[in-house]
This record gives sequence, C-alpha cells and structure tokens, in this order.
Amino acid sequence: MPEVADVFRAHGPAWRQNVQLSLGQLKVMSAIEQCRSAALGGHVLRCSGCEQIEVAYNSCRNRHCPKCQASAARRWLEARQADLLPLEYYHVVFTLPAAISAIAWYNKSVIYGLLFDVAAETLRTIAADPKHLGAQIGATLVLHTWGSALTHHPHVHGIVPGGGLSPDGERWVACRPGFFLPVRVLSRLFRRRFLEEFTHAYRRGQLHFFGEDVALADPAVFAQWLAPLRACEWVVYAKRPFAGPGAVLAYLSRYTHRVAISNQRLIALDERGVTFRWKDYRASGRTRNKTMTLDPQEFMRRFLLHVLPGGFHRIRHYGLLANPVRRQSLATIRALLHAPAIIDASDDGSPHTTAPTFVCRHCGAPMVIIDILLRSHPIRAPPTSRGDP
Repeated sequence: MPEVADVFRAHGPAWRQNVQLSLGQLKVMSAIEQCRSAALGGHVLRCSGCEQIEVAYNSCRNRHCPKCQASAARRWLEARQADLLPLEYYHVVFTLPAAISAIAWYNKSVIYGLLFDVAAETLRTIAADPKHLGAQIGATLVLHTWGSALTHHPHVHGIVPGGGLSPDGERWVACRPGFFLPVRVLSRLFRRRFLEEFTHAYRRGQLHFFGEDVALADPAVFAQWLAPLRACEWVVYAKRPFAGPGAVLAYLSRYTHRVAISNQRLIALDERGVTFRWKDYRASGRTRNKTMTLDPQEFMRRFLLHVLPGGFHRIRHYGLLANPVRRQSLATIRALLHAPAIIDASDDGSPHTTAPTFVCRHCGAPMVIIDILLRSHPIRAPPTSRGDP
C-alpha cells in the first residue's frame, strides 16, 4: 500500500520548484520523506531468541508524520491514565464558519488560538451559570484543521468530565445523566465571544489578508463582511457521553495525535493520481464511505494546508484540568466522589522491569542492538528553486 512519504518522494522534488512553500512546510516534507530510511540512520538488531537479524531505521518524530504518531499517542495516553475520573465524559465540538476558516489559513496562530480559548471560555462560562450547572469544570481540547477530504476545516474537539466543583470547592456538582450543557446556548455565546475577540485582533493589526481577501484590510469592507457572520448559525454540537472512562482513552488514542490523513486511508498511487478513502458526512449509511482521487500536486497541497506554526500546541487543558492545578483538582474531586486515588505502580516498591525497545516479529523475544548506522545527512528543508540552502 502507498504511503504519504511515497507521494512526497515521487512528486515532491519537481513540485517544490514551482510552488512557494513556507519553511515549516518544507521541513515537514523533508522529514516525512526521510522517515525510517537510511537517511536518518538506525540500528542493526539481532533477536536474542531466534538469532534473526534486522535493520530498524530511525523515525523523524515530526508531529505531522503519519508514521510517527502512534508511539507519541501511546506515551501521551500513558501519562493521562492517572487523570481519568469515574464519571461520564462528554464530547463537544466547536467549528469555525467557512468564511473565517479561509482567513485562518494565513492567520493560523491568531485564529487557532482564539478558537481554543473562546471554546474553553464558552464551556466554563455556561457551566458556571447556576441556570445550567453552576460549577467549575475542566476540559481537554484537541485541534483538528481538516475535513475527511483534506480540506481546511478548523474545529476543536472537547473532552469534558460530566460535572464540576461547586464555587466554594466543597461539593461535586454532577450534570444530568446523558446531558451536559445546552448546545444552542453554547453556540450563541461561542459566536458572540469569538467575533468580539476576532474584531479586537483585527483592530490591533494582528490579522493579515492576501489574494481575494486583501480588500478586508479596509475597515468598512471588513465590517460589511463580518455582518452575516453575526446572524448565521455556528456549528457546536455534543455527542452522547462516552461509555465509561475506558472509552475516553480509546477515543483519545484515535484523536489526540491524528494527522491530516493516515497511511491506512491511501489506496493507490498511480498514473491517475493518489486515491484514498474519505467519509462524506452529508450522506448517510453506507453511502457515506467513498473514495477520491487527486493529482499528486493537489494531494500534497491539501496535506500541507494542515502544517501548524512552530511551537503551537494542538492539545490544551483548561479549568480544573489546566496543568498548574490539575493534580490538586483531581485529588479534590476523587475525595469528594469517594473514589480511590490512583497509585503509581512505579512507587510500590516492587522491582521495575522495562519493556524491551525492540521485539522480534518472528518469535517475540527481545532484540539487541549489535551495530549503529549513522545518518547520511540531517533533516533539513529541501533547496528552493533559487538554490537557497
């Protein structure tokens, strides 16, 4: 089966000569092309059981690489195990309208940041209202910027425990079984607060406009463009609660470190282009699952739409789950719920055994490193058409 790396290796060099890409996009292409190849070096391994010899090449560990996210997700999930509470968890999604999504493509840091912060503020504000829950809540938000067909579709998935602490921190306030917060109320507040912060960012000169949107630099044109967005419905929806904390982890394992498209969705790379599976959410039943074929150049363009700015965190925790207060908050909640504290198995005094890094795929025995292969050259951005380094 083809992989994203195969598309980049076969068609990337010629395509890069004819398009203008950011340094971040070039680095992602280069990293994916070199991932688990001799370019990054590796190890020669020998099985301690059947004596089988294998070569394991190093990973690029780029967060946009389809090959490297499974191990990163496992490490992240292991760290989150201790955070789970014996409660219903709810899944809410906040989506930006298409008009703002178009602006977001070249204002990623500003608009993605607003999407995170306003979605979290909306959840916490409505939850704190005595008419709804009247409690302090926590939430984990995960940014996705793609639709199933690799189009630009920024939205955040929120994973929220079903309740919160009373304002004085002395009681646990549970939400109604099967119901968290009213979606229409969330949607209206999200729309109002996002447009307020979006307008403030515009007035501070933080937004930039190009191409067909360049006229929005004129305040009068911007105000006229903004008016319909105040009246249209913004998509905020809530799914049914997860079937227990274990289901939350299963969900997170699929969503937290997902990239725009996985290698498993690719079907063919041939003279027709790149063929992959996608899901049409406008259809229903079996007709929802479809295939699409794109020119390699268009496939690469769509994939690189979703490269995040350097240092931008796509998983964030808010409220009771914010990093500075999470440990204390969880301890307080467990005490109020009379739930047992999570015991770190590494501190129980028992001998600690480390799982082998490499395991033989033939017999399952540990493999030992008998030689190290040096990388042929470091990951770097490919040269541009001007021959720049």
